[in-house]
Amino acid sequence: MILRKYEESDKLNLIKFWGEVFPLPSAHNDPTFVLESKTKIDDLIFIAVNNGEIIGSCMAGYDGHRGWLYSVGVSPKVRRAGIGTKLMKYAIQQLTEIGCFKVNIQILSTNTSVVSFYESLGFAVEERVSMGVLTGEIA
Repeated sequence: MILRKYEESDKLNLIKFWGEVFPLPSAHNDPTFVLESKTKIDDLIFIAVNNGEIIGSCMAGYDGHRGWLYSVGVSPKVRRAGIGTKLMKYAIQQLTEIGCFKVNIQILSTNTSVVSFYESLGFAVEERVSMGVLTGEIA
């Protein structure tokens, strides 16, 4: 398995992977839209590749103060093999190398099965209220 940054040649495979791992996206989470929007901003998308196939992905953001991890997913075919752990550590290392000292992740309240995974990596629930608003044409 290779961990690396996303490259333009990965586009169709990553869109397909996200469609399989994150089914039924809302308009603002459509894989094609997300990828096109993200790559206009930066290149903080990391993938796990095995035999030419994307088996994991993690998108990151860094605002100069905090880092964020999004769209963390591993192919159902290879879950529980340590790929998610390696991918998360790789993404955190990449953020650390550009100056990030704190990394956050948001989990859907319905996705309770992954909480212990993130806790095993040192993440802890922080008392916050997360709020959002859809803007622009996709709202």
